[in-house]
Amino acid sequence: MQIAKDMVVAMHYTLTLDSGDVIDSSTDREPLQFIYGHGMIIPGLEKELSALKIGDKKSVTIQPEEGYGLVNEQLTQTVSREQLPSDLELKQGMSLTGCNEKGRQFEVNVKSFTDSDVVIDMNHPLAGKVLTFETEIVEIREASSEELDHGHVH
Repeated sequence: MQIAKDMVVAMHYTLTLDSGDVIDSSTDREPLQFIYGHGMIIPGLEKELSALKIGDKKSVTIQPEEGYGLVNEQLTQTVSREQLPSDLELKQGMSLTGCNEKGRQFEVNVKSFTDSDVVIDMNHPLAGKVLTFETEIVEIREASSEELDHGHVH
């Protein structure tokens, strides 16, 4: 059996940046599971996994355009510190969770701050980065109709 649309794939991976820094890995936990062909993983990685079989290992380098996108400077904004809880102890690089007008949560990173303003970045933390995945396919099976209807692996 090989990876194709509507298949549940379980894979182990290690994700590194150009610097060689490992930023995520599934080696000490359960493998990542997803339904192939449904946009559950970044596009560049999904393309590279097509037709792989159980036991296959593949090293994949993904450019930003096929990963988390390029950095969009319009997603960096300055907000008044008064918009944040007064007891919040800010640190450069920290993540904050916000809510939009529809109640949907989103994450921002603090780039810098002063006593009156905070510069936040709403880009994905991996936007603009070249990503290298070392992958190993450990399971492939057909997704159930329930999994396809719900849009996730059960």
